[in-house]
Amino acid sequence: MGICFRKAVKEDCDRINDLFMEMLRAIYGKEDVKGYGEGDLDYYFAGKEDWICVAEIDGRIEGFLSIEVHREAENFLYYDDFSVSKQYRGKGIGSAMLEKAEEYCRSIGFPTIVLHVEETNANARRFYEKRGFALLRKDGTRLCLVKRLPNGGSS
Repeated sequence: MGICFRKAVKEDCDRINDLFMEMLRAIYGKEDVKGYGEGDLDYYFAGKEDWICVAEIDGRIEGFLSIEVHREAENFLYYDDFSVSKQYRGKGIGSAMLEKAEEYCRSIGFPTIVLHVEETNANARRFYEKRGFALLRKDGTRLCLVKRLPNGGSS
C-alpha cells in the first residue's frame, strides 16, 4: 500500500465530497445526505492558512481532514470535516492524518486543537479520546473536544 499525505488541490473536490457524503451516511444512518455545494471548499484553496490534508493511497484519495486556523484570544487549530473511506478505516490512516495536522499546529506555534463530534457517534468519540482529546463543552447535539499540546504548541 503506497500512501502519501499532501495538501489538497481544487481538482480533489469531487473525491473529497464523495468521502464527505460517505461520512454523513455513516453518522446519520441514511442515504439521503447533502454534500458540499459549489464553491463550499474554495477558501481552502485560496492560499491562506486553512487547508485540507488528503491521504492518497495508490493514487486515489481515501481520506481527508479540513484544517482551519483561528487567530483569536487563544489561537487554535480547528478540525472541521474528517473522513476515511470505509475500506481503509482502522488501518492507521486517520491517526496519521491527525499527526500531520498536529505537526502543522506545532509548526505555527499554536497550543490548542478543537473539533466537534456528534454526541451519538461513539466510535469517533473513542477515536479522538484515544488521541488525547477531552470534552470542552456540549454544543447542541455535538460535543466540542479539545487537545492542548505540551509546551504551548512550540517545538
